[in-house]
Amino acid sequence: MKYSLKSSFARWVLALFFAVLALTVMGRIVADTGAIAYCNGFPFCFPTHPLGWMKQAHILLAGFASIVMLVVFRKAWREQREQRILPPLTTILGVMFLGQALVGAVQVTQSYPLHLVYLHQITTITLWISLILLVYASGVLGVDYPDAPKLNFRQRMKDFFALSKPLIVGLLLITTYGGLVIGGKAWPPFSLTVWTLIGGALAAGGSSALNQYIDRELDKNMQRTAKRPLADGRLTDAEGLSFGIALSLISYYLLACFVNGLAALLSLAGIIYYVILYSLWLKKATVQNIVIGGGAGAIPPMVGYAAATGTLDWTAWILFAIIFMWTPPHFWALAIVRQKDYERAGVPMLPVVRGEMETRKQILIYTVELVAVTLLLPILNLAGNVYLVASLILGGALLYAAWAVWKEGGNKVAWRMYKWSSSYLVFIFVAIMLDAVLR
Repeated sequence: MKYSLKSSFARWVLALFFAVLALTVMGRIVADTGAIAYCNGFPFCFPTHPLGWMKQAHILLAGFASIVMLVVFRKAWREQREQRILPPLTTILGVMFLGQALVGAVQVTQSYPLHLVYLHQITTITLWISLILLVYASGVLGVDYPDAPKLNFRQRMKDFFALSKPLIVGLLLITTYGGLVIGGKAWPPFSLTVWTLIGGALAAGGSSALNQYIDRELDKNMQRTAKRPLADGRLTDAEGLSFGIALSLISYYLLACFVNGLAALLSLAGIIYYVILYSLWLKKATVQNIVIGGGAGAIPPMVGYAAATGTLDWTAWILFAIIFMWTPPHFWALAIVRQKDYERAGVPMLPVVRGEMETRKQILIYTVELVAVTLLLPILNLAGNVYLVASLILGGALLYAAWAVWKEGGNKVAWRMYKWSSSYLVFIFVAIMLDAVLR
């Protein structure tokens, strides 16, 4: 395919390339000459030496490059939304551009921690790779759309919000906050709470969007998911992929800059686990998809714990184990109700492969194991009496619901188990938090 600058998008991308190149060269000159010391202030400084004008020129170039980046970003999402490559590649470039500036600014205030130094270097390399690829791709694939359709902004915002699976995000944030509280053994500082939860919400939302992008064809065959934005065609494939990439990358930068490196790496591991290990591979490959894939949803409390302590210990791993053991009975109960959907979609969920009776038995077995795991915290003296009493009461109620599924069968009791297990997870983590601050 031949490279061409016929489209305005390609021309703007090329302008961005030269703007970033000039910005990079000027930044190196400022760093090597020590010009930063001769011009204090932002966005405008007052040079006290001829070298100070280089810093001012660097600031102005940064502003110019930012404006060009915004134009390119808008044109990609507005004019190239049907293209599979250009919006995601532009989104990666945009996040790298902002990420480089953010990391560069934050590492100065934090005395250059090693994880931010490495992140700044990796971001620079990734920025240039994505920029060079975008220059080429825009010349090959970029097309002008003089009569781009008018889009319903409100509906699109609703669709992007739905793409993030807000109910799941909310549940994961409760477990993240639980890890944050038990890690600090007190209500955490406001700033740490805000940045941890924002980073966690973006990571969960980005993972959900990427999951829906991967499952967009499969979702069309299931009544429960057929009206999702990508399956229904309200958003293009490129928009779904770009949105998921943006949220996932931004979450990492925020956690790395404002929380700590371990929390950021754990969050990234959760995204990779859910998107690649579960969505791309396990979901359609094995009847153990939910069992193994449950590890992705079990990482958020570890992120919270790492945010509070900077480390992981037995408490963090037990929090992981609680959600890991909770996931199979929770989703198998739903799978019983939606068995026909999973059959049509070709997903090897337990009721589809081994039948409802075996699934009901496994729900009871895993629930017993779950309740046993929750008791490890007080047994190892990692939690107190408030949690012990709550875990026994909540565990007893969940065991009763699982027993009903095993004995009675049918969609009604399975649906009740699914709904109650969601509430159970919320209540058990509320108990963890209360016990941590009252102990």
